Amino acid sequence: MTHTTPDHATRRAGGAVVPVLAFAGIVVAVMQTLLVPVIKDLPQLLGTEPSNATWVLTSTLLSGAVATPIMGRLGDLYGKRRMLILSLSVMVVGALVSAVTSQLLLMIVGRVLQGFAMGAIPLGIGLMRDMLPRERLASAMALMSSSIGVGGGLALPAAALVAQHTDWHALFYGAAGLGVLAIGLTLLVVPESPARAKGSFDYPGAVGLSAGLVLLLLPITKGSDWGWSSGTTLGLFAAALAVLLLWGVYELRIAAPLVDLRTTARREVLLTNLASIMVGVSFYVVSLVLPQLLQLPTVTGYGLGQSMVVAGLCVAPLGLTMMFTAPVYARLSARYGPRTTLIIGLLVIAVGYAGGLGLMHAAWQTIITSVVLGAGIGLAYSSLPALIVGAVPASETGAANGLNTLMRSIGTSVSSAVIGMVLANTAYDMGGVAVPTMHGFRVSFLIATAAVLVGLALAVFLPRTPRPAAQHVQLRASSEEDAALERAQEVLGGFRGRVLDASGAPVPRAKVTLIDRRGRQAGTTLTAPDGSYALAVPSEGPYVLAARAAGHGPLASSATHSGDERPVELDLPLPGETVTA
Repeated sequence: MTHTTPDHATRRAGGAVVPVLAFAGIVVAVMQTLLVPVIKDLPQLLGTEPSNATWVLTSTLLSGAVATPIMGRLGDLYGKRRMLILSLSVMVVGALVSAVTSQLLLMIVGRVLQGFAMGAIPLGIGLMRDMLPRERLASAMALMSSSIGVGGGLALPAAALVAQHTDWHALFYGAAGLGVLAIGLTLLVVPESPARAKGSFDYPGAVGLSAGLVLLLLPITKGSDWGWSSGTTLGLFAAALAVLLLWGVYELRIAAPLVDLRTTARREVLLTNLASIMVGVSFYVVSLVLPQLLQLPTVTGYGLGQSMVVAGLCVAPLGLTMMFTAPVYARLSARYGPRTTLIIGLLVIAVGYAGGLGLMHAAWQTIITSVVLGAGIGLAYSSLPALIVGAVPASETGAANGLNTLMRSIGTSVSSAVIGMVLANTAYDMGGVAVPTMHGFRVSFLIATAAVLVGLALAVFLPRTPRPAAQHVQLRASSEEDAALERAQEVLGGFRGRVLDASGAPVPRAKVTLIDRRGRQAGTTLTAPDGSYALAVPSEGPYVLAARAAGHGPLASSATHSGDERPVELDLPLPGETVTA
């Protein structure tokens, strides 16, 4: 039979998969900054008080935070492509609801549905891990992870142009059109991943996490309006703590939790998630400060007096630089690993904010700040999914990246609350209007710098990983993988055998991947201490079994399963020769 490498088989997924998934990520990220150009006019546009109008933004943030880990877990269980399409469809419905109304309540309903689509980011990362060969995976995940910032950055000038020259409802019609395009491209180009997690969906866990997140994020986003020492704010924080603690106890006691807290508590996962919060804080500060500085009138003495569109164009390089950083990240990560790349990204962000303290006197200076910060944030965002994917089993990719995306959302929420409070407390009154001061802008940049330094300290304590060039694959095992390996030994149908080295000795902890006739991953496992493996097959037909292990060459062996319950015995000798079942 023909020798086929696993990477060649996997490449059949198609070269258009990555840009389509990245486009879907950019589309959903647009929802986060879509209304920024008209944020000051929302009370008048909706005929309500300013405190009520802020719910149009807060509702999207809350629903996105709730949906992200839940959709990631649903994707692991029932299909990531299926859940991606569902997320985009809900977003389109929400955009159309907002497009046809100027009533506050209906607008909030539409914005809640739009925020639901944020789960598309971890779902896209999970699809990439399941389908792409190793040499393409790093840059692809980097682009998908950065799509959060790319979409947010590119949406600012586009939304400003639309809002300045047409009715503001056109923003939502445009967003719905982009969503429909993303759904169509996904249906045409992106195949479904065969990888599935075991177990069922944890409904109580989903309810508990949703309640805890809402109770936590509400006082964070509304604390400046309610008062940070008010009974409402403190009561919600206390309730959030109680609910999340009870949720954690419950998650630790069930067999198939929504979030595997034992995996999340691993050093590499925990520190990566904490660093993600700091990166989220740093990203949102520039999005809040520079547009305001650019649009303030020159009569203030420091405002740059630019139009809404020009301000958006000056900030747009933030998103563009993040997009073009993906291939740079892939080269750096291939040579030094994602941990080092994260550290480099955080250092660049720190330089950008420190230098930005003195680059606030002309529009061209803000462009320089945007480019530097975009490069650093792009490198940092690109590193995060690679660190998560390398630390969790394949069956938990969606849920784990969903939680990581949630951490970034919490970071942006904290940033919005803290910077909003700083700018409000340092503002001065000009004809009854609170005008932010240069002092407030600089304090905001200092807060971002401090957050980056905290993230840098966390990144330094991440465990070092071998350079990718030093080994063919990095093998990680967990208690969950051990349990899955034990269950795999009981498989009746499929393939089973042993992975052996050149001398015939067993190779423990080798990774064995099952690839179907269409080049998709149909299953994966790690060998037992005696070198044995067992993989079930979804249907009869030809397959490729690819085996890899540190210190050994890779092997790809073609074999056919007849579809009966008898397993095909197939030993996989490393390195390199093809065997026939």
